[in-house]
Amino acid sequence: MTSSKPYLVRALYEWILDNDTTPYILVDTSSDQVLIPPGIANDGKVVLNLAPQAIQNLEMTNDHVSFSARFNGVAEDIYCPIASLMAIYARENGEGMMFPTEEADTEADSDKPDDDKPRGPTLKVIK
Repeated sequence: MTSSKPYLVRALYEWILDNDTTPYILVDTSSDQVLIPPGIANDGKVVLNLAPQAIQNLEMTNDHVSFSARFNGVAEDIYCPIASLMAIYARENGEGMMFPTEEADTEADSDKPDDDKPRGPTLKVIK
């Protein structure tokens, strides 16, 4: 199945706006794919304001969140892969959701036959 994370991010974004609060995202900036202005990250993380009046051209897909925003008066394009999103929440009350860290699939894992891959919980009939 595909990840539920991008769907949850979009739903929570709408919910936060519907409740007249300001949507913020917490982003792990350790990935080379995260594009943000230099110097805004702190300890490998950055909080970004997604309020419609603060950004332009918001795009939330199953793969990424991107938008344009001004930092120190300079327009910047921001790109955050969905895997880099750690949380989405309302600034005013902290309501929202944190996400578990996602590990990228390695080439070795994708070459394993299905029988060798770790499996999640299973159901067992008990008589």
